[in-house]
Amino acid sequence: MNVNEAKLVYPMGNTQPEPGFALEVAPGVKWIRMPLPFALDHINLWLLADEINGQKGWTIVDCGIAKDPVKALWEEVFNNELDGLPVLRVVVTHMHPDHVGLAGWLCEKHNVPLYMSMTDYYVSRMWSSQPVGGAGTGGDVAVRHFSRHGLTDPESQEKIRARATYYPGLVCTPPNRFNRLMDGDTLRIGNNDWQLISGYGHAPEHMALYSPGLKVLISGDMVLPRISTNVSVFDHEPDGNPLPLYLKSLDKYLVLDEDTLVLPSHGRPFKGLHERIRQQHEHHAERLVEVLELCREPMSAKDVVPHMFKRELDLHQLTFAMGEALAHLHALHFDGKLKRETGKDGIVRFAVI
Repeated sequence: MNVNEAKLVYPMGNTQPEPGFALEVAPGVKWIRMPLPFALDHINLWLLADEINGQKGWTIVDCGIAKDPVKALWEEVFNNELDGLPVLRVVVTHMHPDHVGLAGWLCEKHNVPLYMSMTDYYVSRMWSSQPVGGAGTGGDVAVRHFSRHGLTDPESQEKIRARATYYPGLVCTPPNRFNRLMDGDTLRIGNNDWQLISGYGHAPEHMALYSPGLKVLISGDMVLPRISTNVSVFDHEPDGNPLPLYLKSLDKYLVLDEDTLVLPSHGRPFKGLHERIRQQHEHHAERLVEVLELCREPMSAKDVVPHMFKRELDLHQLTFAMGEALAHLHALHFDGKLKRETGKDGIVRFAVI
């Protein structure tokens, strides 16, 4: 446990749900874990006791990736944890594959509606259904993006090119209809009202859910206990400036009760929301100072990565690290502290003004 993580409180201790089963973490709120084939090897999903038009059942929050082993685990959950009641709807916090991946399958299987923000719904529809080279992301588009920022070795480029089917390979196309989640609205689920809180910087229009009655926040990826939420500049928005958006979004949670139980998508349920928000602000402030100092000499995003991430990275981690380095470089650039120039070699470098 790192120093920051140790400042948080974990009501469940080290207990976690077994595959195919769930743990109740609050009245009518069940915690499920599903595997991921990455260094970050799990995602937390949630079952909420629900009732619609007199029909008791369950709302699923987030879905896992579209792979057969995850479907099989869902089937076990259906057998073990629903108490003979049906699934009534599916809520997705955002469009990343581990969250939206099986939404289409779950909605079709149970003949239930999908609830998402409009932005993330349409991005997931587009990226999951586009052919290779279409309007999605990855492949040659990603190679050009990362090459501009210093990732020029042929082996890495070829591996990135081969990931053109990464998103549709992990995401079933979502249903062709959905119910829109909007910031500030309230979603009634069973006996509880859940306030919707939008977040930016990590995903186009992330939606967290907060129940004042339960004092429970389903934070998605916006607030995590152990790792920092990835905030990246990727090929689909190459001139984006997501870091200020993320930090501003975090402050929305400061009005919530300090005793709130946070249900994150990765890691363990915890208390200490305000402390974790403070830690994230401090972390990124330190990163910005570090990157600004590095750029006393012209630096590409690839140059910055080993200073920000001092461990060995696989390709999946490297692309996220590149995106995160670029997010900090862009934050300083758009704040007027760094200039951005493209060299004769086609690589973009940043330097102190």
